[in-house]
Amino acid sequence: MDYITYFEKAQKATRTMVGLDKELINTVLSSVADALISNTEHILKENGKDLAKMDANDPKYDRLKLTEQRIKDIAGDVKNVINLNSPFGEILSEKILENKLQIQKVRVPLGVVGVIYEARPNVTVDVFSLCFKTGNVAVLKGGSDAEFSNLAIAHIIHGVLTKYEISVDVLTLLPAERAATEALLNARGFVDVLIPRGSQSLITYVREHSKIPVIETGAGIVHTYFDESGDLQKGKDILFNAKTRRVSVCNSLDCVLINQNRLADLNELLAPLAAGDVEIYADAKSYEVLASSYPSELLNQATPEHFGTEFLSLKLAVKVVDDLEGALNHIAEYSSKHSEAIISEDAGNIARFLNHVDAAAVYANASTGFTDGAQFGLGAEIGISTQKLHARGPMGLEELTSYKWVIRGDGQVRK
Repeated sequence: MDYITYFEKAQKATRTMVGLDKELINTVLSSVADALISNTEHILKENGKDLAKMDANDPKYDRLKLTEQRIKDIAGDVKNVINLNSPFGEILSEKILENKLQIQKVRVPLGVVGVIYEARPNVTVDVFSLCFKTGNVAVLKGGSDAEFSNLAIAHIIHGVLTKYEISVDVLTLLPAERAATEALLNARGFVDVLIPRGSQSLITYVREHSKIPVIETGAGIVHTYFDESGDLQKGKDILFNAKTRRVSVCNSLDCVLINQNRLADLNELLAPLAAGDVEIYADAKSYEVLASSYPSELLNQATPEHFGTEFLSLKLAVKVVDDLEGALNHIAEYSSKHSEAIISEDAGNIARFLNHVDAAAVYANASTGFTDGAQFGLGAEIGISTQKLHARGPMGLEELTSYKWVIRGDGQVRK
């Protein structure tokens, strides 16, 4: 298959995007949100075909599954994007030099944004809405697991674009075959940036094989440290929410660290998790305490590989640490630099944790489940970056822009 044709059309479509009025962009996005709702039955039917191909026990199953409420939520995220100000064209700085040259630093789209993702059909909508809002063209390579779902959603978006006489090439969904991934990784000169979303293995593969710049959205190996001064009720609520709200997403809790001086509270702290059927892998000290009350069928002794694991399921590691320093050391060794949290009433410990932990999002007395573009007020999100160059954490509209220098003169020449 000639993938170059896809990329050439996408690159050409960037000129279409630059010429679109911001009011028209919002009108199109509103129509997309409405079309998703009105086509719910069709989307669910196509999603059902994908679900039928996957084992329901696969951690990706929940990410793949769409429901009527989830489609409403996806459409709601599009509406959120509409209500945000587009950064495209924003003047970041300006000055007049002694020679009277007027210089402005202006936000511009990245251009053609490629995204490789796995069983997450919501990404198709999220990426399109954010790219369209910021004047970017999107080239998407979804996984075969979500092929029917992605095709249905892309077809709906293309229908809206056609209605408003906008080139459908502003959204390209590549075939689900593996060859399309290889072509996209090598689309240098056509695609300006590539963003992988999915498992650590996918992200690593893209980073190591891409010939175009990559913004890495890493795995979420998430810790929460229960400090010596931690409030027990807050801890129970936060840990339960962070672990069980939605286990298959990257902000889900993977490891609880508890101060050794609070071991007497460990059973009560984790009791809600037992009710939620969370399977625990406990180190020697915590296992000894939990054995007295945590359900035996859900309690296991941890081995080294359980620490530093992104479970993406109802599983959780537990480790006892001497103090805050022990927690900081453990997190530094095992963190994927995604989201980390402390539960504490000690202002000094909170400040030290927030300052010392190297992660895209650090929390005090709150669930890591909030690491999400919509929750951060960004509308939808393109992904959660765990790197430090260009973007970090949930990536919204601003992170899909670069800038250029605009210089106005009146005949000046350089001596």
